[in-house]
Amino acid sequence: MSAVIIVLIILVVLVFIALIKTIQVIPQASAAIVERFGRYTRTLNAGLNIVVPFIDSIRNRIDLREQVVPFPPQPVITQDNLVVNIDTVIYYQVTDARAATYEVASYIQAIEQLTVTTLRNIIGGMDLERTLTSREEINAALRGVLDEATGKWGIRVNRVELKAIEPPTSIQDSMEKQMRAERDKRAAILTAEGTRQSAILTAEGEKQSAILRAEGESKAAALRAEGEAQAVRTVFEAIHAGDPDQKLLSYQYLQMLPKIAEGDANKLWIVPSEIGDALKGLSGAFGNKDGSVPGFNTKTVGAQRREEPPVD
Repeated sequence: MSAVIIVLIILVVLVFIALIKTIQVIPQASAAIVERFGRYTRTLNAGLNIVVPFIDSIRNRIDLREQVVPFPPQPVITQDNLVVNIDTVIYYQVTDARAATYEVASYIQAIEQLTVTTLRNIIGGMDLERTLTSREEINAALRGVLDEATGKWGIRVNRVELKAIEPPTSIQDSMEKQMRAERDKRAAILTAEGTRQSAILTAEGEKQSAILRAEGESKAAALRAEGEAQAVRTVFEAIHAGDPDQKLLSYQYLQMLPKIAEGDANKLWIVPSEIGDALKGLSGAFGNKDGSVPGFNTKTVGAQRREEPPVD
């Protein structure tokens, strides 16, 4: 009885193992290569698949998603004999699982070596300055060569990017000095241009200010002259409207005499000849019968000199 039980247990285990090997579940965006007695039979797609246990075997499981592979820095010599280190990143995708398994031993290593050799061929025809400024051109050239070479491997290269281009340290120092000199030059030019613009704007402002000031003074003088003319006209009209006689005019002459003699510096002052006529006019109203004003000699009217007090 014990031997029968052991045989049954062995049979159950073999059946369980056979079921496990018969049912193959392939994840989404993956594929599996099936071989029968070492020969390719078919490719299993995503989902539940049935294989013959102990006859069919899974050779390789391949991820069909886009992959990103960074490659280490590679020394490359430019056309002007300068060594630069270039880091590359490859974006690829397996489109044919069978070709990726049987057409190349290791497609990752094959892509890396092909990238290095192609990169050296492209950079070898460029000088350093063009290498640093032609990343898009280098990426397009790399992608074209890699896509053509990897097509028969069942791989599609989607993008190739240069992650870094590092020239020698001495070249970097020279480039930094050159860029610093260029920045200083641009700063000096901008400063000079700003000073020039400031001077021009200041001169324009002063010019406009002088023009406006002159226009204001001209208008003010015109208005002042017009006001004075209007005042003269008003006085003249008032005098004519009042119809003054000779006596009033003579009295006004006499009132102006003290104003003529005002000021300490006036040592010599002139009496107008019309004063005599005015005094003659007043003599009839306020003076003597002979026409003279008491205390005032009309014959002495003329130039008179006022003596200043002696200075100690």
